[in-house]
Amino acid sequence: MTQDSTTSLRQEFAATIGDRAPSPWRPAFAAVPRDLFVPEFYQQDERGRWYRVTRSDRDYLRSVYSDTALMTQLDAHGIPTSSSSEPGLMLRMLDALNANPGDTVFELGTGTGYHAALLAHRLDAKNVTSVDVDAELVALASQRLNEFGVSPFVHTGDGALGYPPRAPYSRVIATAALRNIPYALMEQAADNAVIIAPVGFGVTRTTVHAPGHAQGRFLPMPALFMPRRVSGNGPDFGGARGQAPESTALPVADVLDRWRFPLSLALPGFSSCSWRSDDGVLIGVGLWTEDGSTATAHTNGQVRQIGPRRLWDTVEELASLFPAGRPVREDFGITITPDTQRVWYRRPDGPSWTLPIE
Repeated sequence: MTQDSTTSLRQEFAATIGDRAPSPWRPAFAAVPRDLFVPEFYQQDERGRWYRVTRSDRDYLRSVYSDTALMTQLDAHGIPTSSSSEPGLMLRMLDALNANPGDTVFELGTGTGYHAALLAHRLDAKNVTSVDVDAELVALASQRLNEFGVSPFVHTGDGALGYPPRAPYSRVIATAALRNIPYALMEQAADNAVIIAPVGFGVTRTTVHAPGHAQGRFLPMPALFMPRRVSGNGPDFGGARGQAPESTALPVADVLDRWRFPLSLALPGFSSCSWRSDDGVLIGVGLWTEDGSTATAHTNGQVRQIGPRRLWDTVEELASLFPAGRPVREDFGITITPDTQRVWYRRPDGPSWTLPIE
């Protein structure tokens, strides 16, 4: 499949992703062939089993040129470890980045290289730096970038550490879920740099206004990115079953829906699951964090908790802040100093949660 053969697909794709609002980035989406960077991906069947989709499959191009995220890498256990993000979300993040030719851009998370290609196409490729921890991904991305005809600087390493030899950066964008804005990126950011980064299940737009100091707000759209690869403990459901039950009057389903975004800020990196009856009715949810803290809550009102953090207590606190309706992402902000990072609700002096410093 050649670039020319997908021209019409790419033009329609670029015109329709996101909310169709005008954007200086749409020509880049029309020019960069996503199929070059995503020659195969994985989808799930009706039983949740992953299967591979390649160019030889009938719906391959329709899926590649759709406004959907595509899973591009699975580990030995079948767990997704890399993806090509939803193009409409990428477009909105790039718009928020407000980058123009001449800006020096750092990208955390090279992945397939598609996002780096978009940056390099519209901006000067020599000013684009992209870092990913996965050496195999970096090698493939570099190969595909060269095939497309652009040569941003691509490096294997921990993107949270930035890349000091090419700093300072006037724009920073992350395409992996973070628990905070890495301080190394703050140190490598130029004065008035803009940082776009997924934090929890949202995206922050933060402006550096002094060395080590920044402030910003969350953008309105939801976001679910692949997390940075870190080690930690899984859930201790067995231990939780042995704890004395507590009671809750909260609708436990809201943990997976209405409170999911603020929970991702109050419990950075938390994971969740649900249990359902044979006919699909929700009967309980589980929460855990990587320090081993675990909570289970059932629709019968029983809660059990174990570990160094009482996770359901945090749910109760959030429920008191948001008794009705869905919290609006734009009402949340972030303040960064050299010593701490806080996310807050409505005002910098309003309800807040301290982000972990890694």
